[in-house]
Amino acid sequence: MTFKPLGKRVLLERIEEATTTASGIIIPDNAKEKPLSGVVRAVSPKVEEKGLVSIGDKVVFAKYAGTELTIDGKPYLVMNIDDLLGVL
Repeated sequence: MTFKPLGKRVLLERIEEATTTASGIIIPDNAKEKPLSGVVRAVSPKVEEKGLVSIGDKVVFAKYAGTELTIDGKPYLVMNIDDLLGVL
């Protein structure tokens, strides 16, 4: 299935954070925060026209931004382009 965002939105896949610290301490699942970065997987035509982000870009986004959805068993986020803070 393909997903094409509408308006000024992008589809993101979260980048998972490391499960251990630099010193080797394992971080339990309940202590982890959701990652605030992701990879752009689809962009709306309006975003594509302006060239703000492209498919494959790694981006940082606001903590409570976006709507979670599952496509083909994988979790994604759909969010407004204004909720993106920058490109890595």
